[in-house]
Amino acid sequence: MTTIRYARNLYNSISRPAKLLLSALVLCTLPVLAGCANSNGPGASGSTAATTATSEAGADGPAHKLTIMLDWYPNAVHSFLYAAQAKGYFAEQGLEVEIQMPADTNDALKLVAAGKVDLALSYQPQVLMARGENIPVKSIAALVRHPLNHLMVAADSGITRPGELSGKQAGYSSVPLYEAMLKTMVTSDGGDPSSLKLIDVGFELIPALSTGRVDAIMGGFINHEQLILEQEGHPVRSFNPVEYGVPDYYELVLVASEQGLQDSQGYYQKFVEAIRQGQQFVAGNPDEALKLLLEHQEDTAPLDEAIEQRSLKILLPLMDAGSQPFGYQDGATWEKVNRWLSENRLLAQEVDIKNAFINF
Repeated sequence: MTTIRYARNLYNSISRPAKLLLSALVLCTLPVLAGCANSNGPGASGSTAATTATSEAGADGPAHKLTIMLDWYPNAVHSFLYAAQAKGYFAEQGLEVEIQMPADTNDALKLVAAGKVDLALSYQPQVLMARGENIPVKSIAALVRHPLNHLMVAADSGITRPGELSGKQAGYSSVPLYEAMLKTMVTSDGGDPSSLKLIDVGFELIPALSTGRVDAIMGGFINHEQLILEQEGHPVRSFNPVEYGVPDYYELVLVASEQGLQDSQGYYQKFVEAIRQGQQFVAGNPDEALKLLLEHQEDTAPLDEAIEQRSLKILLPLMDAGSQPFGYQDGATWEKVNRWLSENRLLAQEVDIKNAFINF
């Protein structure tokens, strides 16, 4: 591996895994955030992806402007947004949409809760943990319907199931959800979670596994970290948490604030209709959709086209709602995830799922 490739992959490895769920640790700061200056707002330097949609004024007047903040830098999972923008689906709904990239992956949920952006991409467990902190956010669409975060071991490690990690070292970031998922998987498979040696590897999940520092990692995504490891000559075996005691959760959801829903629900419904068209386009035209995405990649986070092609193939079936429209949310899924979070003491207080999501 060249130094340049290693540096690039190290950047990728620290950009997502641990930060994805770290927001749960800082949710209590949201009331303070709401009163802060606009340094973290939509117009903050370095926080936007410079992808404002342009649309003609409709018959009813100028387009209504909405802002959405991504969960991470633009990548394959966001293709439906850029398709909706480029193909004019937002404009057809009378919307002018500005897509922003967070300066930090903790930003999205915090900023939508504070009213700094209209919509944000976040994660089902975070929404529930936020509700447990009395943070008024609500999911309005399920985008990725199943976990991307899998337990990973080196393919040649001899480890064939989670229970065999008993007494071994597992790398993770100091995020309670990852720890709970790992212990649930080991327990479900007949292993001894108390014998598991958990090592906080910070943001270095990829190098921790590729160098043999740990026997397994929790927090790597099958459409990103796994693909990078394989591309760099470190094939892995991954274990789906759903098969080992963790409830099937929505990896990515579209989030609004309660105040935003009160003020702009009609526009949010139009937004959801536009992204449904966008996802339909992506599913039918993945190569063209990928080209549209690559036009919006960040200079600070250049995309590997081969990785994103493979990622999109993994994502499309996981984003398919079957007979339901794209974005549909199942109350039973919310209830199961809510119960599991409560059982693992990841909620500050009990959450009524009716307050956590809405289907249009």
